[in-house]
Amino acid sequence: MIYLNLPVGVAHGWGVCGKMIAREMSKLAPTLLLTGAFNAGTVGDELDYFALRRLLPSDEEARAMAQSSRLDGPLLQLASKQLEPMHAIVRGSPTLGYCFFEDTELLPAHLENARHFDRLSTGSSWCSEILRRHGLSNVETVLQGLDTSVFFPSDRPRAFVPDHFVVFSGGKFEFRKGQDLVIRAFKVLQDRHDDALLVAGWFNAWDFSFASMKQSQHIRFEPRSKERLSALAEVLVDNGVDLSRVVLLGPRLQLTMPDAYRNSDVGVFPNRAEGGTNLMLMEYMACGKPVIATASTGHADVVTHDVARIIETHGEITSSSDGESVARWPEPILEQTIEHLEWAYQNRDALKPLGAAAAERMKTFTWSETARRFHRLLTAS
Repeated sequence: MIYLNLPVGVAHGWGVCGKMIAREMSKLAPTLLLTGAFNAGTVGDELDYFALRRLLPSDEEARAMAQSSRLDGPLLQLASKQLEPMHAIVRGSPTLGYCFFEDTELLPAHLENARHFDRLSTGSSWCSEILRRHGLSNVETVLQGLDTSVFFPSDRPRAFVPDHFVVFSGGKFEFRKGQDLVIRAFKVLQDRHDDALLVAGWFNAWDFSFASMKQSQHIRFEPRSKERLSALAEVLVDNGVDLSRVVLLGPRLQLTMPDAYRNSDVGVFPNRAEGGTNLMLMEYMACGKPVIATASTGHADVVTHDVARIIETHGEITSSSDGESVARWPEPILEQTIEHLEWAYQNRDALKPLGAAAAERMKTFTWSETARRFHRLLTAS
């Protein structure tokens, strides 16, 4: 029996990751899912709910686990950004932690938390190197996958404003994801070209990360509204972006995003730091769409010159995700972001083969391979 102590859902990256690992792991071995309460709406639909519910422990199994200090099989367990286990009282034989984080200078308390696990795995080579640099040697990298039944190229003609050049930018609005560079670059594009349009999937329900954009040296960030989409609109207007040239997406389920991806010309991802490979970037590429993106931190595992226009970085910027730890992130070059976006506008014939190459590369990133990798780590003697 393999035990999984992971969240499941469709509203955030961890939930998607947990749901897909559980689904694929159950094809490889008997699997029990130890997680919080969920329903059809939170995990996708009734079919997802039925499949995941079958992996929950029975009342008898739950009572047996409650009476033991350690599970009778290997456990894959979420480790937080501070390397804390999802549930400290749950331990396996052995316990493998899975973590994503963006702080580069870990605190002693984080390293103490890591002692809960027999082994740690991370969602990017970058995170693995940070752990090794802090003296944790038993570390493996396991990259996320994609649901290729949802994210795939389509030859259907674009239905949404085919007479416009549509730029897509996604990820919750915060400093580390670099939407301040997108705002500056799109402002230049809109001033040069009347048919430029920005589709922004930036909704962010978390106040602390939304407020992190105060660190930006590139834009004015003084939102007044308490309503998040209105606040985003204020930031755009304050920085000279014409709202008639912007579509701001509200909170959307992951399964609805391919339509937004396929109805755009190019995606811009100047992210400063990603603890994982950035699921939204991967989904966009899997749909056969070309990207302008950084190839540092977690992006480095998926972004190459063959499949993207790369935004280089220069120097570092110091930040923090929790007010205590320290993060030193490579700073993307704004001028190059602007240049790449103008190149994409002027060279639309070159975008299709770039997108096709991106989709081909994403075929190697599957949730089934993620599950197989974890299965090997959990069952290794």
